[in-house]
Amino acid sequence: MFNSILSGELTLVNFLICIGVAFVLGLIVAFVHSKTAKTNSNFVTTLAVLPTLVAMAILLVNGNLGAGVATVGVFSLVRFRSIPGNSRSLLAVFFAMAIGLAVGTGYVVFATLFTAIIGLIIFVLSLLNFGASNVTEKKLVVVVPEDLDYTDIFDDVFEKYTNSHYLQKTKTTNMGSLFQLTYRVVLKADVNEKRFIDKIRSKNGNLKVVLSQPMEEEEL
Repeated sequence: MFNSILSGELTLVNFLICIGVAFVLGLIVAFVHSKTAKTNSNFVTTLAVLPTLVAMAILLVNGNLGAGVATVGVFSLVRFRSIPGNSRSLLAVFFAMAIGLAVGTGYVVFATLFTAIIGLIIFVLSLLNFGASNVTEKKLVVVVPEDLDYTDIFDDVFEKYTNSHYLQKTKTTNMGSLFQLTYRVVLKADVNEKRFIDKIRSKNGNLKVVLSQPMEEEEL
């Protein structure tokens, strides 16, 4: 059942089977990722095609797994050097690469079963919201003038509107005339975000204030 279809010389039929299976399984990976994670069309397209490219790389080295992995590793550097990866996107990339490796060595049945099992696990964990915290953390970016002592100027606002807060990063901007402060805050239940932002604006001279969800890549 799990025997490779490439036991002998690579034929046109076997080549077409491997490429066809890799592409179909790539579409499944792309579909699973698009339904379980925040993503964009470019990355989904990449996931759909990646197993086929990996399988092709393995086939080109005549099933030599060591050489194939080295070749795929070089190709994958393009992904990791061009776009900051988050934990979910890295999982999807490795998922697609594993499928391509299996199909490229001829284990099409194994690759199909593997895709079904891992895809189902990802779907179930996503539906269960596995590992999610009940605490909603926000990223707060506040711009202040360079002559403003920001050390504790927002403490009364944070005490009223947040359960916790900490200053994550400070940097200068606008040719050094402004400071940009990045906080991680946990808002209290039923807090009016507009009022919270207005209170911050009243203390930073009505300069830029951004309240957003933390980027996923910052988890790594």
